[in-house]
Amino acid sequence: MVSADNTALKTKKPKPPKPKYSMFQNVWFMVKLAWTSREKKVILLSLLSAGLTVALNLINLYVSPSILGAMERKAPIPELLWMIALFTAGIMLVSAASAYVTTNIQFGRITVRLGLLGRVSEKSTTTSYPNIDKKDFNELREKALDVVKNNKAASQAIWDTLTNLTAAVLGFLLYVRLLTAVQPVLVIVVLVTSATGYFLSNYLNGYGYRHRDEEAEYVKRMQYFARQSSDWGAAKDIRIFGLRPWLEELYNKAIDSYIAFHRKAEGIYIWARVADVVLTFLRSGVAYAYIIARVLSGGLGAAEFLLYFTAAGGFTQWVTGILSECSTLYKQSLDLSTLRECFDYPEPFQFEEGEPLKAENRDYEIQLENVSFRYPGAERDALHNINLTLHPGEKLAVVGLNGAGKTTMVKLICGFLDPTEGRVLLNGRDIRTFNRRDYYQLFSAVFQDFSLMAGSIAVNVAQKESNIDMERVRNAVGKAGLRQKIESLPAGYETKLNREVFEDAVMLSGGETQRLMLARALYRDAPFIVLDEPTAALDPISESEMYQKYNEMTSGKSSVYISHRLASTRFCNRIIMIGGGDICEEGTHDELLKLGGKYAELYRVQSKYYEEGGNGNEGQ
Repeated sequence: MVSADNTALKTKKPKPPKPKYSMFQNVWFMVKLAWTSREKKVILLSLLSAGLTVALNLINLYVSPSILGAMERKAPIPELLWMIALFTAGIMLVSAASAYVTTNIQFGRITVRLGLLGRVSEKSTTTSYPNIDKKDFNELREKALDVVKNNKAASQAIWDTLTNLTAAVLGFLLYVRLLTAVQPVLVIVVLVTSATGYFLSNYLNGYGYRHRDEEAEYVKRMQYFARQSSDWGAAKDIRIFGLRPWLEELYNKAIDSYIAFHRKAEGIYIWARVADVVLTFLRSGVAYAYIIARVLSGGLGAAEFLLYFTAAGGFTQWVTGILSECSTLYKQSLDLSTLRECFDYPEPFQFEEGEPLKAENRDYEIQLENVSFRYPGAERDALHNINLTLHPGEKLAVVGLNGAGKTTMVKLICGFLDPTEGRVLLNGRDIRTFNRRDYYQLFSAVFQDFSLMAGSIAVNVAQKESNIDMERVRNAVGKAGLRQKIESLPAGYETKLNREVFEDAVMLSGGETQRLMLARALYRDAPFIVLDEPTAALDPISESEMYQKYNEMTSGKSSVYISHRLASTRFCNRIIMIGGGDICEEGTHDELLKLGGKYAELYRVQSKYYEEGGNGNEGQ
């Protein structure tokens, strides 16, 4: 009985969409890229390499027949020696030139590939924020990274393919001219049998490629079960629940399916080898039989026999080389098309084409006007018909249970998302009209999932490697309450962070890291500061202290605070409570307690929890 999993694997999948760019367009894209990126030598050296390959092949083709011909006409010894010396010198010079080109050709190619890698990175880090959550964009980006990840990837390997293809075409043309002097029919026989053998073998050998998704599914299963068995996080479950036999059974089934797939593939590959042997015998038999017949009839001498006998085999290699390189080029073109489609992925936000926005004025007002937002595929709005104004210099707290829509509101305010309905206004102007990158410059933020970059403390505060204002760094660190700690370290502000990169990196505590994030926000000195539950991992007392620090340091700035601990935000000018995608309550801390609604109820629950000795991990 066929299992449901195997049935799913055998279900015929729809054909992949036609690539956006043709093979010729992708080749021209790479040639133009090399030319415009000041790496013209990539093109020139590739052409030179192809020419040298053909030249070396021709020298080797003619060396033996030429010497044999000279011996047949009983040439003097000095002439033979000179001929041998010339051929030897030619082989040495061409080989040396080819080796030199091969050694130096890689540097320019690597530069071109790294340029493309930089473009993928730029697309990843500057694309409109909604694209980050799109499955098709992430899959496209991962495939694009595969195209530029190493020297064997299509973005660099294509130069080898183009070089080999150019050499094969040149060699083909020269050998056609040579063999047609003997018999044009011979050229046709070699062409037909070589092409037939290539396409037949390519189709049969391509079984694995055509079924690569099926194979990948088996591999994915094996890797998954292997990871689960060695995952320290699952170690306790494996032992407590006795999962080892079950994991072994599933892993063995995956291996059996993988082996069965390859057994079937090998049976098909055998027929490819049989077909290749038969066609090779036919091709070589016809060519060699004809040449031998010409020799026996006196139409060819020994030297000519050796020349054409060798040329017949070489001609086959040029033909199969053209076909093989064209096939490789087509596959590489598909990869390059994927890469370019990643670059072309549509941007819902305006960037350079938007209206410039300079953060010179400090009195900005942000207004959410009838704003609703629904995530793609969701059945209901995350936020519905929100009307809210953040006044200049105001401290606004946004509270509510998890999933209420707090973070979504912050993303709308910061311009990470555009509303499904309604508008987000900056001083009365729809933010969609502005250059979104300019709009981002209005904000400093500390998010729950912050990032420490591999660099010095100064670099992490300033968020750049050069032109750092160290006096400004010291002031920001001092205001954040971290100066004593940093200046007590041996390297001070040059102390490295992130041990994944630096062995001597320093590990900061949770509270110290939070203060460093605050210092980063203060260094930026933007009109708006946003804090999206950055202290969720801290205990209530530490969080309260941290928010008091935020309150002191953000004086005069517009601020938005998100916290699930209500007591931490009592210093704010206004608190809004989100529930069910709407603003259900609004006011100061004292006003909301007097109202006796959901805010007051949640506050009492949290207060009672702490009074009874809770550990700070209240219902989130």
